[in-house]
Formats: sequence, structure tokens, C-alpha cells
Amino acid sequence: MALWRAYQRALAAHPWKVQVLTAGSLMGLGDIISQQLVERRGLQEHQTGRTLTMVSMGCGFVGPVVGGWYRVLDRLIPGTTKVDALKKMLLDQGAFAPCFLGCFLPLVGVLNGMPAQDNWAKLKRLWPAVQLANFYLVPLHYRLAVVQCVAVVWNSYLSWKAHQL
Repeated sequence: MALWRAYQRALAAHPWKVQVLTAGSLMGLGDIISQQLVERRGLQEHQTGRTLTMVSMGCGFVGPVVGGWYRVLDRLIPGTTKVDALKKMLLDQGAFAPCFLGCFLPLVGVLNGMPAQDNWAKLKRLWPAVQLANFYLVPLHYRLAVVQCVAVVWNSYLSWKAHQL
């Protein structure tokens, strides 16, 4: 609980920095899970550069872009009702997701060697339901962290698939 309170204090004092660092940390965690639990590389065979690439993606691309979008979205559609959450999810999926994925997937493909169509197919099935719950249940300043926590599983999968021989 003390760690959670410290996180909340840091988030209140430096929301942007903490959200971006959280995104990077959780993307890196996804890669560590992939390498250690899925691929069973062991510490001797762990590819640190690969993990740092995922951390960089989180801090340099995902955190700033998605965090910024959530701020814009909350200004466009203020409120926390079920209808507001549905409107946010529809705008997110109809306007933001195609643009974001159009940038993110090629970048992941370049960095990890995974075909963009594999990423796209998986995301199309998962993301709308996650976002509906996110916009309805999660306050704005926690949304990026919640999405990234859910994405740890996705990031683990991406990292594992992208680095298969």
C-alpha cells in the first residue's frame, strides 16, 4: 500500500512524467515476461537490448501519444457516465485507433520484424472492449497506466512473436 500511495503522490505531482515512465516500464515488463516466462531464455540469454527497445517504445511513443490523446478525449467529452464512456470508446476506435495503429504497427514491425497484419488482427478483437471498460471505470489520470497494465500481456505476446526464429 505504501508503494501505491507513493505512486499516487508522484502522479499528482508530475502526471505527464509518471504516465510516460509507467508506459515505458510496463512495455519493458511485457518483454521481460515474454523472454523469461514464455520463451524461457533464462537470465544468461536475456536480450537486454530488446527490452530497452520496448521501454523506449513506451516512453517515446506509446506513453506520450496515448496519454495526450486521453487528455484531448476528456476535453472533447467531459463526464463519466455510461453514455460518456460509450462516446469516448466510439471516438477512440473510430478516429484515434486507426491513426495510432497506422503509426504504431509499422514501427513495431520495423523494430521487431513482425508483420503488421498479425498485430492488427489481434488488436481488432481485443481493444474495443478494453477501452469501453477503461473509459467507464477508470479516472483520466489512471487510464494510461491501466491500459498499459492490460497491455503487458499484449506486449509479452508481441515481443515473443516478433522474436521467434
